[in-house]
Parts: sequence; C-alpha cells; structure tokens
Amino acid sequence: MSRVNPLLAASAVAAGLILAFSAPAQADDRRCTGTIRTVQIDGDVNVPAGARCTLIGTRIDGNVKVYRNARLVARGAKVGGNIQADNHRRVEILPRRLANGRLSLTTVGGSIQLKQGGGGEVRRTRTNGDIQLFSNTDGGRFQVYGNRVGGNLQCKSNSPAPVGANNTVQGNKEGQCRRF
Repeated sequence: MSRVNPLLAASAVAAGLILAFSAPAQADDRRCTGTIRTVQIDGDVNVPAGARCTLIGTRIDGNVKVYRNARLVARGAKVGGNIQADNHRRVEILPRRLANGRLSLTTVGGSIQLKQGGGGEVRRTRTNGDIQLFSNTDGGRFQVYGNRVGGNLQCKSNSPAPVGANNTVQGNKEGQCRRF
C-alpha cells in the first residue's frame, strides 16, 4: 500500500474548497446613457430613468431593460434575451443600413414587451418570442411593420391604437394588432 503525501492531499482539499465556495462569474452588465456601437456585451443593457440609449449593431447576450421616461433606439442590434420597457418615453427597434446598402435586422431571442409608456416603432425585426404592446398612452403611437414573430403579436389598451401591416406571426395576432 502506498502512502499519500500529506502536503499534496492538503493542497487538493484546499483547491476543492476554493472552487466550492468561490462566487459565480458575474455577467458584464452595462448602463447605457449614450451610444453603444458594434461590441459584444456579455450580460444585460440597462437604460436608466430619463436616459437616451442608442444601440447600433450591438450584440447583447442578455436583456435590454428600459426604465421610466427613458428612450431606446436599437438599429441592427442582436439581443439574446428580451427587450423590456416600462413607463418609457419612446422605443424604436429598427434595421440598420450597412455601408454596402444591405439591411442588418434587429433580432431578439426572447420577447419584446413594451408597456405603460409612450410610442415608438417595431419595424423589420425578428423575434423568437412575442411582441407585446400594453397600455401605452403617454404621447405617441406605435408603428408595427414587417416583423417576423415566433410567438404572438399582442396589443391592448394602447391609446392611440398602434398602426401596422405585413407582420408574419407564428402564433396569434391579438387585440389592437389582430389585423397587422
């Protein structure tokens, strides 16, 4: 029977404890109060209250969250999670025209959820989840044109009612968006 080196055994135990109790890696969340261009963000993008954020060709692994009275313009962004706005001033989710004249569409891996805020646009965007526009009444109308929606397109209690057309929806078109 061979003997275990006590120093080697103690080192192995210590290394195991360090791995067991170390904090998980933190995502690289980013606060946006200006323009973020073609970079990759390993985490969420947060648009603080009252701020304006423009995303141009930005890749975001997480979610985009838009807070009270804030504005978001996303052009050709790639969002792995959701775009969520609550009490926002304006949200525009649009394609980006590249130097060669082609369009780079904004894509969203989750859903687009815009509620209790102002108006905006969701145009030529691809989302795997839903587009939901609920109770937006604070000055402005939503325009919803030419989107590909993997889930449902749902609009209710918006005043003025959204306008739109030419949306391809895998699920249902509901409420104020049922004819889009």
